Amino acid sequence: MKLAAFALCTAALGAAIPVAAMAQTSVNIADQGPVVTLNVTESVEAAPDVVNVGTGVETRAPTAKQAMADNAQQMTALIAALSKAGIAKKDIQTSGVRLNAQFDYSPRNPDGTQAPPKFIGYEASNQLSVTLRDVKKVGDLLDRMVEAGATTISGPNFAIDDPAPLLVQARGAALKSARAQADFYAQAAGYRSARLLSISESNSGGNPPMPMMVRSFKADAAASTPIEPGQVSASVTLTVQYALEK
Repeated sequence: MKLAAFALCTAALGAAIPVAAMAQTSVNIADQGPVVTLNVTESVEAAPDVVNVGTGVETRAPTAKQAMADNAQQMTALIAALSKAGIAKKDIQTSGVRLNAQFDYSPRNPDGTQAPPKFIGYEASNQLSVTLRDVKKVGDLLDRMVEAGATTISGPNFAIDDPAPLLVQARGAALKSARAQADFYAQAAGYRSARLLSISESNSGGNPPMPMMVRSFKADAAASTPIEPGQVSASVTLTVQYALEK
């Protein structure tokens, strides 16, 4: 009887234990392979098909009103010359108007000390940004500017009007280069493959370096100005991440 009671108690105790408490759960988490981050830049070059030139007029006079009036007269003549040269109105844009008082800081007192600056008048400046869509005519355009009264010239700044096709080529080359590098690192480090995780892009749409400022005057315009357009490039930089997998 006692044996039967013990067996019954054991059975009852077993029945009281929840089934879940007796189960065994095993979770396996795959090891995360290293992540390779690559910064790849590729460029595609082409002949420029558009050029930007800065030009303008500076005038000086004893009064601000006279300086501005003289400047307006010369600038009107310059704009007319550009229009006559075939430059569309949309491609001529004012980039800055400036009026400054001018002082001479060189005078000195009899004892050698610095004398107060001497007022000498006003300087007015009006600057234009001109887009030329015939690269072969850049030299001729510069000469016409000077002949029309331009006293400052900056540029030329060569570019590609629509860099999108070049960017597509550069983008494809950059991604191909990144893939090759990722595969190399995977094999060199003993991994089976490289899996693409992310791509981010920055690009330069064929914008050349900042142009150098050149000052020109009528007396310097006897010879035709030679201009060499060379090549400009469109660049794409990709930041690409690959996970190396066993």
